[in-house]
Amino acid sequence: MPARGRLIGLGVGPGDPELITVKALRLLRESPVVAYFVAKGKKGNAFSIIEDHLVPQQTLMPLVYPVTTEALPAPLSYEQVISDFYDTASLHVAAHLDAGRDVAVICEGDPFFYGSYMYLHDRLAERYDAQVIPGVCSMLGGASVLGAPLVYRNQSLSVLSGVLPHDDLKRRLADADAAVIMKLGRNFPKVRQVLEELGLADRALYVERATMANQKIVPLDQVVPMSSPYFSLIIVPGERWQG
Repeated sequence: MPARGRLIGLGVGPGDPELITVKALRLLRESPVVAYFVAKGKKGNAFSIIEDHLVPQQTLMPLVYPVTTEALPAPLSYEQVISDFYDTASLHVAAHLDAGRDVAVICEGDPFFYGSYMYLHDRLAERYDAQVIPGVCSMLGGASVLGAPLVYRNQSLSVLSGVLPHDDLKRRLADADAAVIMKLGRNFPKVRQVLEELGLADRALYVERATMANQKIVPLDQVVPMSSPYFSLIIVPGERWQG
């Protein structure tokens, strides 16, 4: 019986192919199986980052989401459908691991920062040798292209989901020294309204697909509400300190 393979969560960075780490690149090239999450009919951002580094001998394993942001008819629930998907994906990955093949699961940004890899990790890491390679996450890529220092001295940073209800988002933003708001998409109008209500709109900086070839920086008041993609974020930097 062959030794079990390793489960490797590879953070491949926010989009710029040069922002993958040396270690992640080495393990990517060494892995016989490369798995990646992708929407139906898409190639996927994470795969686009690493495809030039792949070799013909590697087995590619697309893990295709059954749903993304579309509404589901009753009685289907997004949470149950996506949970079942991760269960099934874990079984497919485990089959390679049981056969002695390492599986590198690539993840845009960092695997443990809103990364889909974490759902496989939760299901498999207790049974298999698991190694996680951190990556440059999207909020750091965003801060760099916006030229926006996030926090000074003793300030604290809040990372918030745009999916939060209006009042929860407003309360947490009001208490934050600095903030990054992610998961915008169709939540953008609500997020912008909250920023305006708190008097933070002038401080807020918006970027789409930071560090990618199609990166776009737009003043907050010029963003077309329903055109904001999922891979966009808003940074509210900490108040500048003259050190």
